[in-house]
Amino acid sequence: MKIIANLLVVVVSLLHAGFLVLEMFLWTQPVGLKTFNMTPEVAASSKVLAANQGLYNGFLAAGLVWGLIATESATAIKVFFLGCAIVAGLFGAATAKPSILFVQALPAALALLAVLASRRA
Repeated sequence: MKIIANLLVVVVSLLHAGFLVLEMFLWTQPVGLKTFNMTPEVAASSKVLAANQGLYNGFLAAGLVWGLIATESATAIKVFFLGCAIVAGLFGAATAKPSILFVQALPAALALLAVLASRRA
């Protein structure tokens, strides 16, 4: 079960690294415009805010990687950063785009359940 849990943590970490790239570097590019259904004008005016948001997603990815390589408190680190990802996903789904619930919060919740279950196994 620990292998499955760690694989799910890797998936969530990669998702957040992808969000970082999308928000920091591709926000005003065609893929960013299409992903967030924005006009070039809206993207240009929100570029700095998106980069800040992307940076936070990078911190979540880094924290999850830390949890994967840590020798002490690894479970606590993973639980904390997965919890942060879940809260961010819930907030994003409620305030920005409902699909964020499935793209961000659900994978993190599944990984969290697996991490907690692997602790008992």
